[in-house]
Amino acid sequence: MPAISVIVPVYRAERFLDACVESVLAQTFTDWELLLIEDGSPDGSGALCDVYAAKDPRIRAFHKENGGVSSARNVGLAHAEGECIAFLDSDDGFEPETLATLWELRRRNGTDTAGCAHWNVLPSGAKTAEKLLPAGVYREDELREKVLYPLLGDRLCPPIFNGFIWRFLFDAGILRENGITFEGAYLEDEIFLLEYFAHAKSLAVTEEPLYRYLMNPDSATHKYMKDYLAVFSRFLERKTAIAERYGLAAARPQWRENTLWAGLLIAIGNEYARGNPKSPREKQAEVEAICRRPEMAEAIRDFRPQGLGRNKQMVADLVRGGRFGLLTGLYRLKNRM
Repeated sequence: MPAISVIVPVYRAERFLDACVESVLAQTFTDWELLLIEDGSPDGSGALCDVYAAKDPRIRAFHKENGGVSSARNVGLAHAEGECIAFLDSDDGFEPETLATLWELRRRNGTDTAGCAHWNVLPSGAKTAEKLLPAGVYREDELREKVLYPLLGDRLCPPIFNGFIWRFLFDAGILRENGITFEGAYLEDEIFLLEYFAHAKSLAVTEEPLYRYLMNPDSATHKYMKDYLAVFSRFLERKTAIAERYGLAAARPQWRENTLWAGLLIAIGNEYARGNPKSPREKQAEVEAICRRPEMAEAIRDFRPQGLGRNKQMVADLVRGGRFGLLTGLYRLKNRM
């Protein structure tokens, strides 16, 4: 049994996959397996996966019909044999010491989970480091205060705890014993982490950036999503179930209003996105309709976001004031739509 299973969903990754796989092959820690899950990609990614698998017995390639990143990761989880699980996106990469550092961090501190800082890498090659948390060991109570409860209910005011799964080395036993898997193509990481850390007892963190995250303008998080509201509704449904199942609501009584506002701000930005083919008038009408949805209208009426970043605070204030014409005008200037 390998110590670490690295799971990589692969779709339209022909340009990036070589660098991604090479970053795993370059690890100073060698007791790993790499699972490449080709998700019905229309380019040559699938053939590349087979080439890599033929070269190294630690690499396994799986091929499936296109079902999205969550279904691809779930295939990886179903076939992973490692004691720990790490996730890697096909356009990203590890530093050479990533797996060694996280494995030793977990072993030395007797924790079930380890985490690291990461590099945000621009297409130009410029990069900046982003911390996960201050370096240290977080036991159960502190882990809930620093990770679990912020994931549940602190989704508006910076600093926001980002739901990046690739910053962690997970305990495979916790995932398997509790049937924790992925669902959906957006916000899926946040739900996965929320459920995982409802079970995890400890986390060891380093401030060393060990993951290279490519800020890819073509990724799903930068495109117009016409089904965003359906995705968010399912996300809220799953989040509600987790909050109820593990009795989390008492720690963040307004977690639902906070989450609804965070979802609303994303929905507004998504509706005004350049990739949305609707006219400015149609976009405004849709934003007003979103704000009239019963749950959104209740959150707008009963909860006033404060302390947001400048742009988000402006949007929130305009929405609460019903000034949708001005909101549309500002987005037209921003996006030149």
